[in-house]
Amino acid sequence: MMEIIDLPNHQATLDLGYSLSSSLSSGTIVLLDGELGTGKTTLVQGIGQGLGIQEAIVSPTFTIICEYFEGRIPLYHLDLYRLNSREIESLHLESYWDGQEVIPGIMAIEWSDRLKRLPSNPILHIKLFHTEDFSRKATLAYSKRK
Repeated sequence: MMEIIDLPNHQATLDLGYSLSSSLSSGTIVLLDGELGTGKTTLVQGIGQGLGIQEAIVSPTFTIICEYFEGRIPLYHLDLYRLNSREIESLHLESYWDGQEVIPGIMAIEWSDRLKRLPSNPILHIKLFHTEDFSRKATLAYSKRK
């Protein structure tokens, strides 16, 4: 099932992330796609707020992976924008998906269209895009893969 949500401003994007956080469980993968400036990091900031994370959530464009442990569930925020497929493979993302080497949590992956394979975890795929009236919209598609 796919939902389309209007995001007229920055606060609406934060609010969407915040509201989604209550339904996300440990092991869920949130795939985020959209052009630059569509609100991917803002949405993750809202998820973090909803999880109770007080630390500032910033774009992991250069750090690649940011880990936040202070909320009700750990949040792992990844940005694949600058990576090629070999570099993505070298991240060994399965260690996060499987939760065997890290505490199981929620993985939010920006630029997820660069992934060659997806885990069997439950997935929330969010595509953000600009509209003609200079606001944004998001499509949400849920997939329970386990």
